[in-house]
Amino acid sequence: MAILDYIEKNKQRFLDELFELLRIPSISALPDHAPDMQRAAEKWVEILKKAGVDKAEVCPTDGPPVVYAEKIIDPAKPTVLVYAHYDVMPVDPVNLWKTPPFEPVVKDGRIWGRGANDDKGQSFMHAKVFEYMTSTGTLPCNVKFMIEGEEEIGSGNMLKWCKANKERLKADVILVSDTGMFGQQDPSITTGLRGLTYVEVEVTGPNKDLHSGLFGGAVANPANVLCRMIASLHDEKGRVTVKGFYDDVQIVSDADRAALAKAPFNLEEYKKALDIAEVAGEEGYTTIERTGIRPALDVNGIWSGYTGEGSKTVIPSKANAKISMRLVPNQNYTKIGQLFKEHFESIAPPTVKVAVTMHHGGPAYVSPTDSPAYKAAHAAYTEAFGKEPVPFRSGGSIPIIAAFERELGVKSILMGFGLESDAIHSPNESYCLFNFYKGIETIAGFYKHFAK
Repeated sequence: MAILDYIEKNKQRFLDELFELLRIPSISALPDHAPDMQRAAEKWVEILKKAGVDKAEVCPTDGPPVVYAEKIIDPAKPTVLVYAHYDVMPVDPVNLWKTPPFEPVVKDGRIWGRGANDDKGQSFMHAKVFEYMTSTGTLPCNVKFMIEGEEEIGSGNMLKWCKANKERLKADVILVSDTGMFGQQDPSITTGLRGLTYVEVEVTGPNKDLHSGLFGGAVANPANVLCRMIASLHDEKGRVTVKGFYDDVQIVSDADRAALAKAPFNLEEYKKALDIAEVAGEEGYTTIERTGIRPALDVNGIWSGYTGEGSKTVIPSKANAKISMRLVPNQNYTKIGQLFKEHFESIAPPTVKVAVTMHHGGPAYVSPTDSPAYKAAHAAYTEAFGKEPVPFRSGGSIPIIAAFERELGVKSILMGFGLESDAIHSPNESYCLFNFYKGIETIAGFYKHFAK
């Protein structure tokens, strides 16, 4: 049975099984969801056993467990190691969701729910491709799976687990679907990911909240101070002002920038989709360059004082913010974290105390376009979509990918099928049914070409 026939015959079953996984609120950032992390891992073992692996297990770590599974048909044949993650982002603000985040539904040609794309929907495609190949006797190579539960919070325990399991993780390529495409009819292969440094800052003023009438104008307000400090992190040209931030940035050649400009990107459609009047960023670079080949610094969350219903006139004792820095090749994420800490502390006025906490991070990653895996992916996309895929560098980060190459000595191929409109990490995350089924078809093609 051909892959398209198999997909058509099993469409509804695929969705029913995926929805069982999507209903599990496996939020790694929230400790209260530790039981859900275990449930999600156990569900993956069930999924992979039904799909035809020889063995599958839940491997404990100091955090959420890792799922490992394999099917070895011939040690002499190539081995594909599939990487994915079962953890998802928090759902706040939950009031902005149009449907409950963990009650998935299909509407308007999309699967709606947290994890629909990132990464349960995309990773589930690999399980169904594997199921197809085992059930039809067409599996052309060995396949291993490693599915973690901490990607959204830095993969700290996953890296430790990989170091301790190098032997059984031996493979010829790591296959990942946790990225996207330019458009539904514009296939692309992600050849680069930005690195990440993620920090939290705390600004402390008085030893308790104060009455803003009795103390306003006489005591520094940490919220005001934090806002001024954050505003100073960019200059008028959109460049980050942290001293040394750009010292190690890899400069992309004019030829590579010209190749990047050929990507099917429409600025007006981009602005319309986001409902913004104009884009912003570092002067001298296009939007696609700003997200692909240049670093960035952004506030991801900021809080202080009273934010409940009604009014409470206080000068808050503390103000906090979470800040991420997306990095490009050659930037060291720990060095950037230290540079930020030193800079942020240096710009604090004497009226407040400042604390900077480094949470997690990882280096940027660049994938070669001349490897057998890339050529197999290129051929698979071309067959499935009827046009050649465009190589591009994503603005997103998967910190563990660079670590895989460093620790396991294996390159990764990033075959993502998400779209910008999928709203990953945001309320109302979704995943197009077309991309879900087309992804299954394309990944099946990858195995066929890679095994050759």
